[in-house]
Amino acid sequence: MTDAATPTQRAAADIVLGEELAKRPTLLVSLSGAHAYGFASADSDLDLKGIWEAPARVFLGLGNKPGAVDRQQWIGEVEIDFTVNELGQAVHGLIKGNGNMLERVFDRAPLYCADPEAIEELRALTRAALSRRAYHHYRGFAFGQRKAVDPDAPQAKKVLYVLRTTLTGVHLLETGEVDADLSALYERYGFSEVPELIAHKRQAERGILPEDWNPARIEALMDRAFARIEAAKEASALPEKPSAEAEAALEDWLVRRRCASLV
Repeated sequence: MTDAATPTQRAAADIVLGEELAKRPTLLVSLSGAHAYGFASADSDLDLKGIWEAPARVFLGLGNKPGAVDRQQWIGEVEIDFTVNELGQAVHGLIKGNGNMLERVFDRAPLYCADPEAIEELRALTRAALSRRAYHHYRGFAFGQRKAVDPDAPQAKKVLYVLRTTLTGVHLLETGEVDADLSALYERYGFSEVPELIAHKRQAERGILPEDWNPARIEALMDRAFARIEAAKEASALPEKPSAEAEAALEDWLVRRRCASLV
């Protein structure tokens, strides 16, 4: 786990992982949220996101088809948000350019990985299927986050989430690489305000920005971020959507995984 996590947070994550991994065959669990984005506070919640793999026989039987599993809980002073999506959902999301699934699969240091070789295969197939569809996820997600910024009481956290989402989208569209860490992206894309915002956010998880962060300044900053992702979409070398071959390769990989579990 990242150094930004406190010992108490790490201990809480270990409890949840130990319990959840015992319940179902889990392929991957990654750290998401502020800890992955480079602006965690001592009292940030822990977002654990992953992929689980249902046995193929459950898709052939009469029962309900498996999907996402969610768990939200306070463990001591730590709020945990744990979500794992079934592998079929994850592969479908990768094809659709879903940033949540892309960030899980391309996390180079997951908290848990049951089959590193399989994940490497999945990454390679996903790279071949990257497309400008990801723009719709990141731009849409950022638009929703922007609406949560209160101009009368702006929180550094809310502004940072807008910047994180847009710049992750920019980076993917321009480089074909997935990086959710705003602290690693802001300088490259000319958002020098980020360190100050991170400092304010680390002082208080939901603290209000000082007066010099007036509504006009915040709006101008967010306007720049949205203009940047629009420009990245227009200039992107990624295809508009994955090729039929790339989609078929991901589906074939999924089918092989399913069939192997029947043996």
